[in-house]
Amino acid sequence: MLRVCRAVAGVDDADDAWSETFLAALRAYPDLPEDANVGAWLVTIAHRKSIDLIRRRQRRAVPVAAVPERPSPTGVPGSAERDVWDLVRALPAKQRQTVAYHYLAGLPYAEIADIIGGTAEAARRAAADGIKALRRDQGLGRDQGLGRTEENDE
Repeated sequence: MLRVCRAVAGVDDADDAWSETFLAALRAYPDLPEDANVGAWLVTIAHRKSIDLIRRRQRRAVPVAAVPERPSPTGVPGSAERDVWDLVRALPAKQRQTVAYHYLAGLPYAEIADIIGGTAEAARRAAADGIKALRRDQGLGRDQGLGRTEENDE
């Protein structure tokens, strides 16, 4: 297992991955089936713990002397560009609700219909009309920015 940890995580992090491997194995051992291949099971745990360690280290913040300035993706505050949230607030209530419930909360249209009343088809239409209005007001085409594709709608 130590060789697997060294191969995946590197020599410096192998000991940590190896320790985590055996801690996880000790916790899971009581549930291991009697006919299981223990060696393969331990190698799999070692491989996964090594990958977890690499991912954890990559997510750490790196200290820098000065944080670089980055332009806002929404434009300069107070500029002529309208904020998308202002546009969402300006939508009619049913469109605003269906856009929020479907595109932000990820609810299917049937559940949205149960919440706001009406049918799933009516909720789908209200969401489509809301996204169309947002695209129009932002000057975006169908393939830009707002909304999801048909295959992701359900």
